[in-house]
Parts: sequence; structure tokens; C-alpha cells
Amino acid sequence: MERLQKVIARAGIASRRKAEELILQGRVKVNGRVVTELGAKVGPRDDVEVDGIPVEREEPVYYLLYKPRGVISSVKDDKGRKVVTDFFKDLDKRIYPIGRLDYDTSGLLLLTNDGDFAHSLMHPRYEIEKVYVAKVKGIPTGEQLRQLERGVKLEDGMTAPAKVKLLSTDRRKNTAIVEIRIHEGRNRQVRRMFAAIGCDVLKLKRERYGFLDLKGLRPGEYRELTPHEVKLLRAIALSGGRK
Repeated sequence: MERLQKVIARAGIASRRKAEELILQGRVKVNGRVVTELGAKVGPRDDVEVDGIPVEREEPVYYLLYKPRGVISSVKDDKGRKVVTDFFKDLDKRIYPIGRLDYDTSGLLLLTNDGDFAHSLMHPRYEIEKVYVAKVKGIPTGEQLRQLERGVKLEDGMTAPAKVKLLSTDRRKNTAIVEIRIHEGRNRQVRRMFAAIGCDVLKLKRERYGFLDLKGLRPGEYRELTPHEVKLLRAIALSGGRK
């Protein structure tokens, strides 16, 4: 038996908090009867409806994808461009990405059909550390790198402190390779942070997400997360993303 709001969230209909609101508003039925109690639990044979629409109760799945450049972090694109779910053609479950990577950014991306799990990882309070490697135009000075570490002012506010490491430089081409670790997940954040210090990003890759990495995968390949990895991700999110 599981709490009703968890079942709704896992189906990807809404976050658990939003699911609780739907229940309190009388928009959820179990076996044809309206349920407005947040403590209500349902079993696998119970029929659940939200606004008259049956809830599809699939087994939760969790995947790690090495997203290539030139792919949209979405389940569909109105311009007909390739999307991340195109790599899962043989999967009979409806999955979606947790967060996003820009069209021109490659690297580690998680996908699931567990809405509650996705919400816990994306919640602003529980952002998990993400490690990016950027090739930038220009060679940032020590002071510029310290600016990134302290936080830079963007149009949507100051960024949180970051961890930054200069990996290599090419003075002939006037480029540098920089590793940056952040906990936030704003739109195009890493690119905007480097632009703020005068170094445009030429190439960007997400190398790590928490303790997960891309070892053994090529662009476009994916693997299923182990139950232990899923359990650890939940624990890290609930601890504030600092493990």
C-alpha cells in the first residue's frame, strides 16, 4: 500500500505537493469514490482517477543517458529536432528528463517516469552538485575564476558560490579548459556565468551528477540506474545535495 499522493506523483501527473492539493480539492477518485484525505493509501489493484482520467501506474524506471550535442532535452520538439527520448525507442514506458541540458551541451542526463523522484532532485532546496567541463574563449585570470567561485550577477540574480579549476590552456588558440561545480540549475547557467566574466563557452559537457558519471558510455548510449543508486540519490537530495 502507498500513499495516494505518492502514486499520483510517481505517475508523472504532478509533484507530491501538487498531488496533495488535487486530493484536497476533491479532484481525485479511488475506485469511483472521491477521496479528500491526505493519509489515504491505495494498493496495486485500486483504480485511481484525477479529473476523471485514469492514472497509469507503471513500474518506476530510472536511466542515465550520455546526451550528445544537438539533441533537445524534451520528449518532443515542434521543430522536428532530435529529442532525448528518441534514444529509448524500444522502451514501452513514458519517460521524461529530470531537468535539462542545452541543445549544444553534452553529458549526463537522468530520465524517469517517477514524478516524485524527479521533483525531489529538481527542488531548489535539494539541488545536487553537477560537474561541468567547459572549453572557453580566452584564458581566465585568477581573479576571474575567483569571481565564479564567489558568485556572479546574472539577470536573474547572483549565482551561488561555485568550485572552479583551470584544467589547461592553449595560448596559441587563446582558449582554456575549465571545470566548474555548481548546485543550482538555472537555464543556461554555466554559459551565462562564463559570459559574465568575459569568456564565452565554445563547448560544454556535464561530466558528473552527484556521484554518477559517464564511465563506460558513449554519446547516445544509456544505462539503467541500480536500485542502490536510486536510493543514494534520494538520500542525497533529502540531505540537501551536499554528499
